[in-house]
Amino acid sequence: MQFGWLTLALSPNPDEDAVRIEQQIQQVQAAEALGFGDVWLTEHYFTGESVYNDALLFASALTQRTSRIRIGFAVVQMPFHHPVRLATQLALLDNLSHGRIDVGIGKGTVYNEYEFIGHGLRSDDSRDRMAEALEVLERAWRETPLVYEGKYFNLRVPELRPKPVQPFGPPIWRSVISPGSFTECGRLGIPILTSRLPVARIKERWQLYESGIAEGGHDAGVRDRLLSQAALWRNVYVAETDAQAEDELSALLLRTRSHMMHVRHEYNPPDFHVDPVMLNAWTNPDVSEAEALAYVLSTGSLYGSAATVRDQVAELRDVGVRHLLCQTGFGDMSHEQNLLSMRRFGEQVMPAFRSDR
Repeated sequence: MQFGWLTLALSPNPDEDAVRIEQQIQQVQAAEALGFGDVWLTEHYFTGESVYNDALLFASALTQRTSRIRIGFAVVQMPFHHPVRLATQLALLDNLSHGRIDVGIGKGTVYNEYEFIGHGLRSDDSRDRMAEALEVLERAWRETPLVYEGKYFNLRVPELRPKPVQPFGPPIWRSVISPGSFTECGRLGIPILTSRLPVARIKERWQLYESGIAEGGHDAGVRDRLLSQAALWRNVYVAETDAQAEDELSALLLRTRSHMMHVRHEYNPPDFHVDPVMLNAWTNPDVSEAEALAYVLSTGSLYGSAATVRDQVAELRDVGVRHLLCQTGFGDMSHEQNLLSMRRFGEQVMPAFRSDR
């Protein structure tokens, strides 16, 4: 199996931001030393939810403080970026990292409308903006000159420099949830990320992805690469005992949810309503803390002693997961607590799956 490390850690107040940013860099360095193969950066604004806010600029620091680990984005919120600027930044990052960049893309948060408003936008046209920006992004890496006329962007680019190190640019990944998205991404040969998918659904979704790959006419090499890359995101917390892990993780997750609900209530405008299809027990403010916690622990978390977590990872491997993204930091968790859990996972869990590569 491949193990990635994902960061979505809150800075609880502005006075801690600088320290927390440096700690994030140290955590990425620890992930590389422990043998994680990739790190994935999230992008959120204005509330400390992703303390560095600008994932692209933060990634540039990581290119200079790491040497092997791949650096990915889960995800770049496309409406917040001009595509030529984004293409230029990602090409530079690919050069600075010597070809270690992966780019997950999305149409922007479906819960935090205040992030759109903060960028002078609303989310109503986010899907169309993303589609057009993605076309510009990919063509900018491949066409000289680039001439583009669209609804949101009209431009002429003489030549994009520097060119990315990776042929045709850094790989573009998609975050998927619905069954149809798995099939469509397989058909198009696009690497995928997914999150709170219950174990009972994973095999079915992975089969849809593989069927899509076959429909797309991709050869065996591409099929094997895409299936080995397909990434499942889980909260991961390893403690000395199962009871300790559950107690400590539960407290961290509930504080995280409380912050999340507070900022959405305070900053989202009155005319904004989340599509009910996108709500689950964790994201629905009308659901009790107890029910929300039970949901996220059962569908989105690996936790317990090292022996218990090894069994949980083995269960995922046995239904087809070959690339696990581990979020080890939650809310205002301390740097020391995060590193301790990371080390337990890296030293006591990951070695059991090295032969699965």
